[in-house]
Amino acid sequence: MTFQARGTSIQEETQLFNRTYSYSIYRVHEIAVKRLAKTSTQGLYEFKNEVISISRLQHRNLVKLFGCCIEGTEKMLIYEYMPNKGLDSFLFARYHIINGIARGLVYLHQDSRLRIIHRDLKVSNILLDKDMNPKISDFGMAITFGGNQIEANTNRVVGTYGYMAPEYAGDGIFSIKSDVYSFGVIMLEIVCGEKNRGFVHKEHCNNLIGYAWELHKEDKSLQLVAKCLGESINVSQVLRSIHIGLLCVQHHPEDRPTMTSVILMLGSEGPLPSPKEPGFYIGKTKHDTTQSSSS
Repeated sequence: MTFQARGTSIQEETQLFNRTYSYSIYRVHEIAVKRLAKTSTQGLYEFKNEVISISRLQHRNLVKLFGCCIEGTEKMLIYEYMPNKGLDSFLFARYHIINGIARGLVYLHQDSRLRIIHRDLKVSNILLDKDMNPKISDFGMAITFGGNQIEANTNRVVGTYGYMAPEYAGDGIFSIKSDVYSFGVIMLEIVCGEKNRGFVHKEHCNNLIGYAWELHKEDKSLQLVAKCLGESINVSQVLRSIHIGLLCVQHHPEDRPTMTSVILMLGSEGPLPSPKEPGFYIGKTKHDTTQSSSS
């Protein structure tokens, strides 16, 4: 059926419709906007650093940056939208999440055209897509290494306490092994469901790393597992995750594995080397501390 306006021909009406309702087809993206707070300690340098760093990188386990905006004091980044938000909003362990983070780090440290040290790896900087695939984000603190460079020193230590490697927090020395340390902390947090910094135990003064180390020495690592996981866990995967996490947070950088080695250990069932004492390990219980104070 054709409707025609009075006094116009079909051809005229068609032309009028085309002029009035002409349109273009655009591809629609769901986006996430990261707005830098005016009170943030990150300034224009970190903002530009993140844009430059991530625009050079492409990997399935790194978040995509669609664009950015700077106007006056306003600074915004346009990311791909991650419907599952940050890893810090999930308290259950998923082996493929750990694997995905590890693969993203292998790309940054080894497989990308540029060697990137993230320097601020933490659970809130790991985003999850609708299929629970992890994406490493927030490259504002990242450093690019050239050639065969594997280590550097800085007078300005940046990052998040609880995830910093001892040599970086204390002496400003950073390398791929400082990212490995942060990854180890994340592994333990995924299993435990609590953050390393601020972790409180009724008997220990240790942080989460110290508590995991004590349980490992006593062959009680399963006590670290978040109670919300219930009986749905794969015991061998959980124990392996804790063990590898402790290997990653060892005090001396040379003792920590590379991320390539971590991938191999996660994908096999072979024996693992024994971890040495971790960084930031206190080694005292509250009972011991009380006795010391009394003495």
